Amino acid sequence: MKKYPIYSIQQFNCNSVTSDLYINTFKNHLINHSFIEKPHRHNFYLLVFFTNGSGIHEVDFDRFDIRPGSVFVLQPGQMHHWILSEDIEGFIVFYTAEMYNLYFGNKTIEDYPFYFSVQNSPEIVLEKEEIKSILPYFENLIAEMQTNKVLKRDKIMNLLDIIHIELARKYNEIYIHEAHSYNVKIKSLEQLLEKKFKEEKSAAFYASALNVSLKHLNRICNEILKKTTTEVIVDRVMLEAKRMLLDKNWTVNEIAIELGYEDYSYFTRLFKKHTTVTPTAFRLLKKD
Repeated sequence: MKKYPIYSIQQFNCNSVTSDLYINTFKNHLINHSFIEKPHRHNFYLLVFFTNGSGIHEVDFDRFDIRPGSVFVLQPGQMHHWILSEDIEGFIVFYTAEMYNLYFGNKTIEDYPFYFSVQNSPEIVLEKEEIKSILPYFENLIAEMQTNKVLKRDKIMNLLDIIHIELARKYNEIYIHEAHSYNVKIKSLEQLLEKKFKEEKSAAFYASALNVSLKHLNRICNEILKKTTTEVIVDRVMLEAKRMLLDKNWTVNEIAIELGYEDYSYFTRLFKKHTTVTPTAFRLLKKD
């Protein structure tokens, strides 16, 4: 069945030095890619920095106001779309984890706090002085894209890394998401959950697979995510249900079965408990 589109970098007429990196001003990006205002996903990481204009950015059903200084950091698979003012300006960067991790070697993209967990907020809002400080790095990215000088790729990668470092410092100030010994287990849980959430709903299954007791896994989830293991599992399932409900090609019964619920009534009750509305009502609320 057809699902909501998942775009690759190549679909954006990549203007970069490789097929796994895309850098553009937001205004130029919109000229040929107006379809991004419809709900969609990416199979790559996305970084956007707005310098002018306003609007709404919806990421996995959370709504964020867009204003000068708004930065958004999205992970592969997140569904999003924009409602943008005519005077919108800024910068947009796409890149793959493979490209980033291969270049730097001694660290990975997931080491940055905003990419550590899908539970983390995708929004960072910069103050005026912070905008002035980080703006030259984005301007240099655009300038470097337009040159053919030696070591072009190296400069681009290092500028991108400096941007990530500056954003990570700001992010930690906002969310105080310090390094923690539990972080490794949370990351392992999320990776396993991504593979198994349709078949496995039991918290005990994930505890066993991660070689920890259920009590300890609950302690980890509560400390880092402020949720129980079961809540983390159900949140992931309900997020996928919401994503699928946006696609009219799926009936509610088909979605329930695809997500591992043979009992349609149980799935409907669970969805309503989690969102306060039925799947059908949610679909009607989100229709174009």
